[in-house]
Formats: sequence, structure tokens, C-alpha cells
Amino acid sequence: MTELRQRQPRIRDDRHLKWIRTLPSLVGGIRRGVDAAHIRFSDSVIGKRETGKGERPDDRWTVPLSRDQHADQHRHGEREWWARQGIDPLRTAQELYSVSGDTEAGEAVIRRAR
Repeated sequence: MTELRQRQPRIRDDRHLKWIRTLPSLVGGIRRGVDAAHIRFSDSVIGKRETGKGERPDDRWTVPLSRDQHADQHRHGEREWWARQGIDPLRTAQELYSVSGDTEAGEAVIRRAR
């Protein structure tokens, strides 16, 4: 018998998403048209679970990307796209969430991640 995985309630943080959109893009530093891009893939080491189709992860798992980069990431496979960028988006999302609302600290996190 196959066990169905129950959807977990998504933890929302609208203030964090709004702040993420004010930061420069993690890839290339673009400042206009920035999206809060949710990272969907999992990492058991940090306790990040995989999200299914039509399901977004908690808002803490977001990084700033330009709209074009965000769309490209979805088109080309998220995990592979990030590997090509040489950036760990999950660690970056964790660091950004830990300084949420502090723009100077957020920009420093982005510079270090590049």
C-alpha cells in the first residue's frame, strides 16, 4: 500500500517577502523587478523538506532574483540552475531570514554568497 504524504501548512511571512523584494538580485545584483524566489528542493542536513507540485515552501526559504532569473530557474531545473550559479540558495535563504528587515546585513549576506 502506498502512503500519501500530507501537505504541510505553509508558514507565511509577508513582511519578510516584502523585504526580500527590496534587496538586489542574488545573481548579478539587479535592483529592479526583483522577486522573492522560493527554494523548493530539500536538504535533510538543515531540515528543509521537498515541496510538491502546486505547493510552496515556507516563506523563510526565499532569495531575491530578477524576474527573468526566477523564470529561468524554473525552466531549467532548480537544483541544476543553482549549481551552475555556484551559490547555495538554502544557506543564503537561512542567513537572509536571520537578518530579515536589516537591509545592510541582507546586502552583506548577498555579497558573501556570490
